[in-house]
Amino acid sequence: MKILVADKISPKGVEYLRKQAGFEVIEAYGSSPEKVLELVKDVHAIAVRSETKITKQVLEAAPLLKVVGRAGVGVDNVDVEAATERGVVVMNTPAGNTIATAELTFTHILCGARPVPQAAASMKNGEWNRKAFSGIELFRKTLGVIGLGRIGGEVAKRAQAFGMRVLAYDPYLAPSRAKAMQVEIATLDDILAQADYITVHMPLTEDTKYMIDEAAFEKCKKGLRIFNCARGGIIKESALVEALKSGKVAAAGLDVFEGEPLAKDSPLRSMPNVVLTPHLGASTAEAQESVGIEIAEQIADVLKGGVIRNAVNMPSIDEAAIKILGPYLDLGAKLGTLVQQISPQQISTLRITYWGKIVDLDANAITRSIQRGYLRRISGEQVNFVNAPSLMQRLGVQVETIKSNNDCGYTELMAVDVITPDGKIYSAQGTLIGKGGQPRIVNINSREVEVLAEGGLLVLENSDVPGMVGTIGTILGKDKVNIADMSLSRLTPGGTAYMVVRVDTEPSEAARKEIKALPAIKMAKFVQL
Repeated sequence: MKILVADKISPKGVEYLRKQAGFEVIEAYGSSPEKVLELVKDVHAIAVRSETKITKQVLEAAPLLKVVGRAGVGVDNVDVEAATERGVVVMNTPAGNTIATAELTFTHILCGARPVPQAAASMKNGEWNRKAFSGIELFRKTLGVIGLGRIGGEVAKRAQAFGMRVLAYDPYLAPSRAKAMQVEIATLDDILAQADYITVHMPLTEDTKYMIDEAAFEKCKKGLRIFNCARGGIIKESALVEALKSGKVAAAGLDVFEGEPLAKDSPLRSMPNVVLTPHLGASTAEAQESVGIEIAEQIADVLKGGVIRNAVNMPSIDEAAIKILGPYLDLGAKLGTLVQQISPQQISTLRITYWGKIVDLDANAITRSIQRGYLRRISGEQVNFVNAPSLMQRLGVQVETIKSNNDCGYTELMAVDVITPDGKIYSAQGTLIGKGGQPRIVNINSREVEVLAEGGLLVLENSDVPGMVGTIGTILGKDKVNIADMSLSRLTPGGTAYMVVRVDTEPSEAARKEIKALPAIKMAKFVQL
């Protein structure tokens, strides 16, 4: 078998593929897109970092391709959807750069407290100006960590070693997990109001984009120092520039940017109290060696028919099992993401129950798919079938799996319940209908519904009063939103009713506000499956 190493990885990784695994290896670093298209015609695997783009065209030009391995965390340069359609496994190495990024973050924090880069530049210019480079100490200061995953947790440990008080904002982190890490759980507003230093460690999602914007800076202490070595776009750069100019922010350190490379005319480049690095988070010899060897081992395992590890687009199971479990994996992921979007952010338990034919299957992959679905909007690109259980554990969420022999009224059924710390339950149930195994949602929050598990759903809880269907339809029609399907449910006439509307396009913010403002509406959520 032949492997294309398109971007430079650790020589030990290449040596492993060539000598220990026995594959033919083509090293073609810095190849043009046209050259890549030519090289992939007879390869079985491709190893990349962030430079080479594995597009739909590249995948179509590689009929023998079985696996794409990314030596690093993100897979932004790989068309994962196209790879999945062609049955190509896409893998990454999510843990390899944890320490490197945590240490770079703390380097930025130290440089934000003591202007070492600026002082060093001054010395090289022949100056001796001690008064111009006075700093502050970290000891007894408050650090706000936004996102307490692997990297955020490592930064918190280092801050504690410096005698800092650590506040942590992670809406999905259980109190027990925070206690074990000896950090204080805080709201985002608490951190903005109290922190002397803030560092962000969230994935870039719809919910986290511009999390730190003009309004956020208004809530902060004057003289805040803020840092981002996670993803560009979490901090709004234009808002940061204004906060730096006004003195609200005393110093900043950035390794990632909204657009990369950073524009030459960016005002951030000329600000004396900002330290910039060109996305160096994983740029240590140890991290690069680690991810290079790790991706080589993972690729070899796939090509030799072994375990699939750190796959972002399929579970760690063989091809025969995929054909059987595929529809269940799809349904499970959709139920997971549905229940996450209709429930509060912080939960203590994720309970999964299987009935009927599913009981006789190896449900481990389905359980992982449900967890991955639940985490999709929380952990972004980092979540996959392999790491979903550990991410749930890191959040302090207990996962319970039940296989029931009781009569459920369906040939097969799966239920996903989330339980909050105060005991409230939010739930969704689904089944497969028809020869092709069409996924259907049949229950939401103990209300019987029936709607195709596909696209966008408007989930409404309302007082059972006349005219609601027409009112909702009128608002959506005015917003040019086409209704594909609708399901109504109520327990008693005049009580509380449920309406699940499947729509072709997402309602506008104005339309959603209009719906929420209706006196009869108790809850309105737009859920994207």
